[in-house]
Amino acid sequence: CFLCLLGRDIIGLAETGSGKTGAFALPILNVLLETPQRLFALVLTPTRELAFQISEQFEALGSSIGVQCAVIVGGIDSMSQSLALAKKPHIIIATPGRLIDHLENTKGFNLRALKYLVMDEADRILNMDFETEVDKILKVIPRDRKTFLFSATMTKKVQKLQRAALKNPVKCAVSSKYQTVEKLQQYYLFIPSKFKDTYLVYILNELAGNSFMIFCSTCNNTQRTALLLRNLGFSAIPLNGQMSQSKRLGSLNKFKAKARSILLATDVASRGLDIPHVDVVVNFDIPTHSKDYIHRVGRTARAGRSGKSITFVTQYDVELFQRIEHLIGKKLPVFPTQDDEVMMLTERVTEAQRFARMELREHGEKKKRSWEVAGDNDDTEGAIGVRNKVAGGKMKKRKGR
Repeated sequence: CFLCLLGRDIIGLAETGSGKTGAFALPILNVLLETPQRLFALVLTPTRELAFQISEQFEALGSSIGVQCAVIVGGIDSMSQSLALAKKPHIIIATPGRLIDHLENTKGFNLRALKYLVMDEADRILNMDFETEVDKILKVIPRDRKTFLFSATMTKKVQKLQRAALKNPVKCAVSSKYQTVEKLQQYYLFIPSKFKDTYLVYILNELAGNSFMIFCSTCNNTQRTALLLRNLGFSAIPLNGQMSQSKRLGSLNKFKAKARSILLATDVASRGLDIPHVDVVVNFDIPTHSKDYIHRVGRTARAGRSGKSITFVTQYDVELFQRIEHLIGKKLPVFPTQDDEVMMLTERVTEAQRFARMELREHGEKKKRSWEVAGDNDDTEGAIGVRNKVAGGKMKKRKGR
């Protein structure tokens, strides 16, 4: 934060949950207070949920000076965003793809007066193949600006971007190695693949009363597991990239408000999201990229609080797990379980799996018949009701914007 106030370009590397958002938001607001200007700063983020969260933090920190923000992300009506941009907000928080749409198609909108560019979770922005969009953005904003790159992990792509976008930057690294916070208790469970659901139910029972984030590798698996758990009486809700934006925000808000105690998510929720009451993170599907492990488990034990993480390791995941242990530089202990108690749950879980498959199949058939599937009260994702493909595959092309 101090370095930002000095007016230097910054590369900020710090463990997740350490307050990187405040480190760039406060200096920007401080300079904005001294020299008020519209379209003053642009913050690029990899995911829509993170964009909304950063906007909330800017508005909270800048409420006394009347700061105005616009969130420009995919999945939301472009016309309303064009109207918001026409009012010339002080801060724009955007995903790269949708911002390019507006730069190319929204009459009168440009960023020629921009003073600050921030890339939050910069490594993720580039890993999601936004390189072309980022290059276009860099070409239409002033060279005479301050640039901040922030992330919990650094990659070669970010180093390449640093050479292209920053002038004589200061690198501020809280830790040079990849690590997780000290107050996070990390465990693993080595289990046969066919019993993953049963062990998950066992853990939810053993740690009942806690708030859980469960990470799955696919959108379909978040839906299936949410239905499975709900059939067993757990208050579970999914969050994934195939859901409409209103459903995604709805799921997140229900979890934040503690109306649901279990959030089943893909890696769309692994970056930056700050939900203070997450007690336990479960890696139901082990992450393919080791660095994603750090971001996932970083959803708990934030800002000095404690938390637990449990990673499921099947016979197919041993090498991936060894890479994670190598990356974080520690051997994880086994989470204690009573195997005979786990096996007693098998019959109930098998029955719930059957019901979950039936419901998924039913939703799939409805989806074919109707564009919109479920009412607002169905939080299995609008009914799993994803508007999958618009004519010509446009939706697919805009994925992630």
